Formats: sequence, C-alpha cells, structure tokens
Amino acid sequence: MLKKIDFYIIKKFLGTYVLSILLVISIAIVIDITEKMDDFYNEGLSLKTIIFDYYIYFVPYYINLFSSLFTFLSVIFVTSKLAYNSEIIAMLAGGISFKRIMVPYFISASIIALLTFYVSSEIIPPGIRERLKFESTYINHKVFEESVNHQQLQISSNEIVYIERYNKSKNIGYRFSYDKFDGKQLAERLTASRIEYDTLQNWLVIDYMQRTFHDLKEEVVKGDSLKMHLNMVPKDFIKVLKEYEQLTTSQLHSYIEEQSRRGIGGLNAYKLELYKRYANPFAAFILTLIGVSIASKKVRGGTGAHLFVGLLLSVSYIIANLSSVSFTVQGGVHPLMAVWIPNLVYFTIGIGLYIRAPK
Repeated sequence: MLKKIDFYIIKKFLGTYVLSILLVISIAIVIDITEKMDDFYNEGLSLKTIIFDYYIYFVPYYINLFSSLFTFLSVIFVTSKLAYNSEIIAMLAGGISFKRIMVPYFISASIIALLTFYVSSEIIPPGIRERLKFESTYINHKVFEESVNHQQLQISSNEIVYIERYNKSKNIGYRFSYDKFDGKQLAERLTASRIEYDTLQNWLVIDYMQRTFHDLKEEVVKGDSLKMHLNMVPKDFIKVLKEYEQLTTSQLHSYIEEQSRRGIGGLNAYKLELYKRYANPFAAFILTLIGVSIASKKVRGGTGAHLFVGLLLSVSYIIANLSSVSFTVQGGVHPLMAVWIPNLVYFTIGIGLYIRAPK
C-alpha cells in the first residue's frame, strides 16, 4: 500500500515536472511570438486566431518533444533535494529498501509515460496538420505537397502499375505501365506515354501499346487513347510533407499495412514514427532509474552537481534518439532497431548506476 512518503515523492516529482514544463514552454512561446510578430501583424490576425489556430497546437508538440528532458531533470532535482536534506539516509535507516524508495518514482513515471503515449498518438498528429496549415497560409506561404518519381503500386492481388513521374497540379502521370497476372504468368502488359485522371478511379491512357498473352501467342494493340478503371487515385502518388507525423497511431498502422500490401516502398519514416510512439514513453522509466540512482547519493555541490550530470546524460540521450532517425532514413538501419537501441543502451547504464547506488 502507498504511504505518506510515497504521496510526498509523487507530489514533488509531478509538481516539478509540470512547473518545469510551464516555465520552458512559456519561454519558447515568447521567443516564437517575437520571431513571428511581423507575420501576425502583416496578416492582420486577431489574438483569438493566433491562440486557438496556432499556439493551442504548438504547446502540446513541444511539451511532448522535451518530455524526457523534463522528466529527467525533475527526478534529479527532487532526489538530490531529498539526499541533500538527508531524507534518503533517513528512509534507508528506517528500514525502507532502495527498491521500495523507487516505487513512487515509477508510479509518477507511469503517469508521464501513459500521458506521453496518448498525447503523441491522438492529440499531436491532428495538431501538427493544423499548425502546418496555419504556417503555410500566414507565415511561409508554401504548399506542403509534392509529386513523387518512380512509383510502383500493387492495386490488386494480380495487378501492378508503375509511373515514372506524376504531376499533381495537372493530374498526369508519365511513362505508365500496367501488368496483369494469371497466377504467376504475365497475362497482359500495357505501356503508355502518359495517363490522365478522370474521376472515380477512371483513367485515360494516351499513346498506348497493349500486349495480351495467350499461351505461346501474343496479341499487340496500339492506340491513341483508352479509358481504364484502376483501383488507384492521385493521392496515392502525392507525398505530404511530414505526413507520418500527422497520422494518429491507428491511422499509421492502417497506412503502413495498406501501402506494404500494395508494394509501395519508402515507408521507413512511417515505421520509425510508429515505433517511436511506443518506444518514447519507456524513456520516462529509463531516465527515472538513472536519475534516482545518480541523485540519491549526497555529494559536495548538492543539487547543482546532480543537475549538471543529469543534464549531460539527458542531452546525450536526446542526441542518441535523433541520431537513430538519421540512421534509419539515410543509413538503411531497420526502424525498430534504430528506435530501441538508445533505450537498451541507457537502460543498461541505468542498471549499472542502480547497482552502484547507496543502499
């Protein structure tokens, strides 16, 4: 059962966490307003529009981004204060084991982890979409969509299409090919110089050559234009900037499954985002373990020395996570491995520090 000392530590931990978030986010908002003040003024935006169309989405994103840092610093600050006031020594002398002292810390970390997962899964993705829309409309005036090259789609169990380049503004694809299979045998191949979208999955194929295979015979038909009904739409060829960040966790699962089934590559960024949403909440437990193990020992310099060490470790952890993104996107490392390696490394560090902590 939880005792008064547990509630005392939980209150201190979560209170420091919330206070540190409020202080840092307030500073971040002031800096951001200073940078964008001219844009807000030139667009004639009201205070209500600025707050409810932009900053209401700005705040959750940056809170979640620096949640691990806030967690670590909160643990370091609270625990070093307890150690400096000899409260850790008193608890150990009173028969409370070091493992038992960790219980309220991990309860607090569980609350932070669950909150982090929910916010990153359900609240932040639509918020990013609205924030980017606001910035593209009022600040940088950019449209965050672009066409893709060399796109292959599996539009059904036996149909595969390929487009070398797709122009989103004209809804035209260039160097198009369509393959239809009968089992493992190629039954039909159609190539065309370009393909234009009509409506409701109807496409107009222009300057085409159609080859149909019957056993050892081949029938070739050429023409200027041909209407085809294909299970694809223009959005299948258009990438939205940071689209993976704008999808909820359930939408990410569905998107990755659907695109993989259709044979579309380039999904590492989407998989990385999905795995990060499951891996990042564990940072609260790992950094709590490291923080308590470091700060529970009373040292000369008190809170300042612990905060310095804690800051170095938390910054190195954040850098390791950012590096994992580069390894996946540019180095071809599997997203699951890239996401969990920093957690495993720092969990090992935490176990080592826990063993060496004063008992």
